[in-house]
Amino acid sequence: MVTVEDGRSFVADAAILTVPLGVLKAKLIEFEPKLPEWKVAAISDLGVGNENKIALRFDKVFWPNVELLGIVAPTSYACGYFLNLHKATGHPVLVYMAAGRFAYDLEKLSDESAANFVMSQLKKMFPDATEPIQYLVTRWGTDPNSLGCYSYDLVGKPGDLYERIRAPLGNLFFGGEAVSVEHQGSVHGAYSAGVMAAENCQRHLLKKLGDIEMLQLVSLRNEILKDSVPLQISRM
Repeated sequence: MVTVEDGRSFVADAAILTVPLGVLKAKLIEFEPKLPEWKVAAISDLGVGNENKIALRFDKVFWPNVELLGIVAPTSYACGYFLNLHKATGHPVLVYMAAGRFAYDLEKLSDESAANFVMSQLKKMFPDATEPIQYLVTRWGTDPNSLGCYSYDLVGKPGDLYERIRAPLGNLFFGGEAVSVEHQGSVHGAYSAGVMAAENCQRHLLKKLGDIEMLQLVSLRNEILKDSVPLQISRM
């Protein structure tokens, strides 16, 4: 049974948990029975990084047709780069990427202040840059539904953490980028881990229920999945 914040409860034969690693590390979900120590230790020993985006939409393009525009700063703290979405989508949009401690500090600013800072960086490269007509700022580090952006290995920690977090507990299965051994920290890692969790959950239910109708549904799903390919995007 799963009980949500508003008091509603949902009963099922199995469940798949795909919340971000930051939420698990913050212990915002109460498990009954409690998670075993080996699972708790794996969650604790894996790092959570932060990377935020400030998307700027302009009325016209004034930058070269390249994929990336980099900024070299006196220290690594304020180094960043712009993704040129115009090259991929045709829309006059640049996305500034900020990671690490710098990403957390940007979250303390208002949307307007964050956009103004990014524009000051952009004008160092293009003094005649026009002002954006629209902007959007992410705050993955303080968003209560994420509390971070991606998982990463901490120095000196065991090498099997992703496998341990992914390991099911009875009828509870785990998905998300933090359980992907080969593609952690990425959207396609989250996608592939979700597919794996769903398949493991299906096998569990088929073994338990032995329902021929479910077998037919799984077969149909596999035909659909076979023709689908996830977008290869680095991070949210």
